Amino acid sequence: MKRGEKVVLALMAVMVLSVMARNWWVGRHQGAEDRAIPFYTTASPDLAKQGAELYRQNECRQCHSLWTVRNMMESVPAPALDGIGSLRDEAWFFSYFSAKNPQEILPSRLKREYRMPSYATLPEAERHTLAQYMASLKVQDWYLADTRKAEYEKLTGKEYRP
Repeated sequence: MKRGEKVVLALMAVMVLSVMARNWWVGRHQGAEDRAIPFYTTASPDLAKQGAELYRQNECRQCHSLWTVRNMMESVPAPALDGIGSLRDEAWFFSYFSAKNPQEILPSRLKREYRMPSYATLPEAERHTLAQYMASLKVQDWYLADTRKAEYEKLTGKEYRP
């Protein structure tokens, strides 16, 4: 092995050991314990399948994220739907999806092209399914304040103050 190769190999070894030492130190000194993923659903398998299909068909992902699956290269303009069922109930969602102008129910500062479209023309059964599905998207109690804050700030552009 040539001298230059030994230097490169030694530098790589130092970098690997540095990363390992950092990870060990962070693991030992990290104050908060990971509480797992805060989002869950109360939907039956059948409702989850139907709701996910309506979410896909209506291209909700163009503006919203669900289960925090996002493309890192793009930003979704509307609020994430994770835990939204902990903020609103099924009747509210049905009313919102049935409104000819959803902004009358929930005003938004988003640009016109990103504002919630009306789903009043969807069949009533599909609006009920979407409402049930959205109401089933829950968040653990310990994360609810963060969910409220994120939705408020996304919709209003203002700092959330409970």
